[in-house]
Amino acid sequence: MNNQYDVAILGGGLAGLTLAMQLKQEEPTIRIAVLEMRKNEAPDAGHKVGESTVELGTYYLREVLGLKDYLDEYQLPKIGLRFYFSPQVKEKIDQRVELGAKETLPVPSHQIDRGIFENELTKRLLDMGVDVVLGARIKDVNLDHKEGHSVTYLKAGETHKITCNWVSDATGRAGLLKRKLGFEKPLEHNINAVWFRVKGEVDVNDWSDNEEWVHTLPPGLRRLGTIHFMGKGYWVWLIPLVSGNTSVGIVADPRFHDFATFNKLDKAMDWLAENEPLCAQKLEAYRDDVIDFRALKHYSHNSGRFYSTEKWGVVGEAGAFLDPFYSPGTDFIAIGNTWMADLILRDFRGEDVASRAIIYERVHTAFFNSWVPIYNQQYELFGNTQVMLAKILWDWGVYWAVPTLLFTNKGYINLEVLRALFTNRNSLGIRLGKLNGQVQQFFRAWNKCSDEPFVNSFIDFFEIPFLKKLHLDLETQHSVEGLIAQCEENLKVLEEMAAEIYRKVCTIEKSTPGDMKINPYKFSLELSKEELLEQATQKGAINPVQSISDDLKLIWLKEKLAV
Repeated sequence: MNNQYDVAILGGGLAGLTLAMQLKQEEPTIRIAVLEMRKNEAPDAGHKVGESTVELGTYYLREVLGLKDYLDEYQLPKIGLRFYFSPQVKEKIDQRVELGAKETLPVPSHQIDRGIFENELTKRLLDMGVDVVLGARIKDVNLDHKEGHSVTYLKAGETHKITCNWVSDATGRAGLLKRKLGFEKPLEHNINAVWFRVKGEVDVNDWSDNEEWVHTLPPGLRRLGTIHFMGKGYWVWLIPLVSGNTSVGIVADPRFHDFATFNKLDKAMDWLAENEPLCAQKLEAYRDDVIDFRALKHYSHNSGRFYSTEKWGVVGEAGAFLDPFYSPGTDFIAIGNTWMADLILRDFRGEDVASRAIIYERVHTAFFNSWVPIYNQQYELFGNTQVMLAKILWDWGVYWAVPTLLFTNKGYINLEVLRALFTNRNSLGIRLGKLNGQVQQFFRAWNKCSDEPFVNSFIDFFEIPFLKKLHLDLETQHSVEGLIAQCEENLKVLEEMAAEIYRKVCTIEKSTPGDMKINPYKFSLELSKEELLEQATQKGAINPVQSISDDLKLIWLKEKLAV
């Protein structure tokens, strides 16, 4: 093993291993050391959360890292996210409102057994010539970008020291550089989680003897989705793993569910019996086959820094982590690694990357902050079926319209794109952040106005034409000008979508006209009918769009069930 490297990656979990692979694939001559505290191979289905990917992170793994064939052969496909609402009929899954795909989705994603996957990545890196050191406990990091950084670590009782040009912290929640340099940053979003694995396949399709419901979907389709059982202040996940095991998780807001009531396995099972009784009943058969259990209090955290002009950075959970709802963990790894790798590779080839480091950090910070309103104070909505249908539709639309499209088109490392979308007060990124914040605030207000119970309905969002188009467009490659124009066009669709949701709710709650013009950036349910009508006459208010109105008919349960 060498003592001098171009890059030292501290941590050999998913973020560190994929960063090393990305670097080595793009520049085979680069010298990389990955220092991982784990002494042996990662256990199958062992102790790591983040098994479920969505489109952005999947594109990174399949296309950027070239792991498409491996994922197709050795990991499970994921048939989207599947939600079960209607908390008043928790004992009967066939009577709950179900949101999910009816068939395999055109843009792929995966259910990944992290232990198996990380072992495969480690093997591939070793074959590529990366020094992956297991059993390495970091003692100290001395940052000196002029003379060279140094990392001191212990392995098998012996002290070792390496020097490097770049240090990338991928130590996960330990946040080595964050703690050393003092750029920890609290996050208001306060949610707790526990998760455990059980031996065997848990298939919700077997939870009912209602033949009509069972055969609504092809065999196995329900099991391959990420299952979400939704209730006020919480959600419960079921994720299938290729090892034949199943991941189970409880994620809850302490304002509604005290962490002490589910932070141990026995307590978690009791909590499930109270809050998701059918799930608890079905999991009881696996009680003696629990593989592991982990609890994490207030798991969300931010970071004051991401990329330094002095040749260091943080990736994965060593930086910031928001929430597992919608499975964004691999997305944040993908985006962070892409910025980190771009800086390292450009520097390796002799380019001055100081200005890029500043820009990437600013955009990363703004990007993360713009996602916070999706989650913060929103768990109180999770038991409201109608509001959550609209919220999930909105959140998916935003996700596909801009962040994922930018990634699949290499927009995050194109300065022309970043300047156009993020650097002035009226740029698309600023407008989208403001619009999303306004919509999320509206959902909270709507939740307080109405919580009508709905049961026995199936919704497939991919039957909504404009949403399906946003999803399919992720596979289109654009020129720089075309990408910027497409993002603007997609934002216009989001504005029309927000206005239509506002308009529909307002006709019910405020008795306003069904064709009232709406300013999606200023609308509020706290305004009176007279104030809303006045706002409709002002600049920025937009007319209804018939195609959007028609597309959204699928989500209005009262009308759908009446028909």
